[in-house]
Amino acid sequence: MQSFEFYNPTRIVFGPGTVPRLDDLVPAEARVLVLLGGSSARKNGTLEEVRTALGAREVVLFEGIEPNPTYETLMRAVTLVRERGIDFLLAVGGGSVIDGTKFVAAAALFDGDPWTILESFGQAVTKALPFGCVLTLPATGSEMNNGAVITRRETVAKLPFLSPHVFPRFSILDPDKTRTLPVRQLVNGVVDAFVHVIEQYLTFPAGAVLQDRFAEGLLQTLIGIGPDMPGDPGDDARGALMWAATLALNGLIGAGAPQDWSTHMIGHELTALRGIDHARTLAAILPANLRVRRDAKRAKLLQYAARVWGITDGPEDRRIDLAIERTRAFFESLGVETRLSSLGVPASDIDVLVGQLEAHGMTALGESHDVTPALSRQILETAF
Repeated sequence: MQSFEFYNPTRIVFGPGTVPRLDDLVPAEARVLVLLGGSSARKNGTLEEVRTALGAREVVLFEGIEPNPTYETLMRAVTLVRERGIDFLLAVGGGSVIDGTKFVAAAALFDGDPWTILESFGQAVTKALPFGCVLTLPATGSEMNNGAVITRRETVAKLPFLSPHVFPRFSILDPDKTRTLPVRQLVNGVVDAFVHVIEQYLTFPAGAVLQDRFAEGLLQTLIGIGPDMPGDPGDDARGALMWAATLALNGLIGAGAPQDWSTHMIGHELTALRGIDHARTLAAILPANLRVRRDAKRAKLLQYAARVWGITDGPEDRRIDLAIERTRAFFESLGVETRLSSLGVPASDIDVLVGQLEAHGMTALGESHDVTPALSRQILETAF
């Protein structure tokens, strides 16, 4: 296991009926900007719960953060924060709203061009406004980490950033908030969390035996509850999805372990170019990525086959093939396409996507930094 430091200051408040805890968690004198996505939080009563819990505090609303939050929209929120003297932010929504809130928290106090936050991958951030979260859509794990991904429409750029200054102070996780979600969003949450785990687990052996077992448990949990999502998942399945998605990307399973993230970086370019759901790009890229890079990932693919899918018999290459196909079949059993052609992506996009990867500095991806633009091209071609 590699040397590491693990730090996560986010306070988690988990369980039904926990939104009223906002009164204890948000400073009594705070001027609060509540950031939202579409109209679902208003329609399902969550916004009213939030406003009631915030009591007499000054509250300003900012609505309209997109499923892939854009720099252009978020800069309007930054302007509002500065004009109204806001000193606390509250994200009410899923990962996109929380990601957007992280950017607003950093950009509102940033001296200079806020796009530098993304261009520096967060290294330029030295401070941020405090913020909390009320999670309504489990998927990204943004409620308990210090990362975000922001899209700039003007340049068709989708870039991540990390900063220790943008950990949420707290996150309220009420599984009941998933009851009004469309099946598509629940399924996307399963896929997103699954691939988050894979990016930190399916690399090469590094002696991180505890993290491996933790990751395998998360994968098996998601495989177990995934089939419940298209129907009417019970309370246990809803709670398990919300907590698994949080744990998949709060830094714990990746501590001291090599990490990949090439599937995500390629997927980000697809979303920026075509507007495809983030989780759907991951489902299309991951099986192709594993197939193309199977030699480099051989040992962990065999471990994955045995421990997650129970595949222990037959030649090694056959076991690897079966593990990759079981992964693809799992996504497809949820109604998620695993081919770019099925998502309506034309083959002519490959040149554009590889060009965007190069333009954004994504030229040495993966756990060994060996995923070059040429290898990314091969992965994209295989994904068809």
